[in-house]
Amino acid sequence: MICVIGGSGFYNFLEDVENKIIETPFGEVSVEVGKIQNKDVIFLPRHGKRHSIAPDQINYRANIFTAHLLKTEMIFATNAVGSIRQSISPGSFVTPDHIIDLTHGRKSTFFDGTGLSLTTIKGKKLSGVVHVDVSDLFDLKLRNLIKQSGLKLGMKILEQGTLVVTNGPRFESPAEIKAYGLWGGDFVGMTSAPEAFLAKELGIPYATLAVITNYAAGLQSNVTADEVFELFKSKINDVKSIIKKAIIAS
Repeated sequence: MICVIGGSGFYNFLEDVENKIIETPFGEVSVEVGKIQNKDVIFLPRHGKRHSIAPDQINYRANIFTAHLLKTEMIFATNAVGSIRQSISPGSFVTPDHIIDLTHGRKSTFFDGTGLSLTTIKGKKLSGVVHVDVSDLFDLKLRNLIKQSGLKLGMKILEQGTLVVTNGPRFESPAEIKAYGLWGGDFVGMTSAPEAFLAKELGIPYATLAVITNYAAGLQSNVTADEVFELFKSKINDVKSIIKKAIIAS
């Protein structure tokens, strides 16, 4: 099983679709289960079916645990991000290889003393307190699949870069963006953490295809949600084509 995490633009992405409600220890999740050619795929709408859940309110644990319960072998995520570098312009694609997590108040582990124990898809037993190594948080094989899929479609995808994840839902201040750039950040978004960390905790390979929708605060006069949504919408068919080709090649 392959999982795609994204927004409402991914409805009608799968064939032979069945809508399911999955019960998890962390809440219930609505997913679409279907196929892409001969591959079993689930689509998980990160912000809910009506795109009504703010980044800081998303039930990341329920989402990723749903992927675990459905025996997901890999996760392809999609994101809208802002560029911290003038050299990386809106409309570009990137699959980041590093992360700086500045979120707070989000449940960032499955193993928080509540007694959860499980076996990952690779047969590893987990319980108690789990300390996970995130040196290679974004899976190299999946990132390469995304990159090669883009190239085959005539689209260049930046294969390196550090993604800064902020809490949202507000946009960042110009001073914050300046600081993130000094720290080595290249892009800024609101949804990859703790999502990627939770996938890593459960041993599910994870990578994301991000669309640069805008220059971050201070690099352009102002940032609006409408601008972000409109640019991402204009790229959604390209995003779906890249992810579909990556799934077929996986």
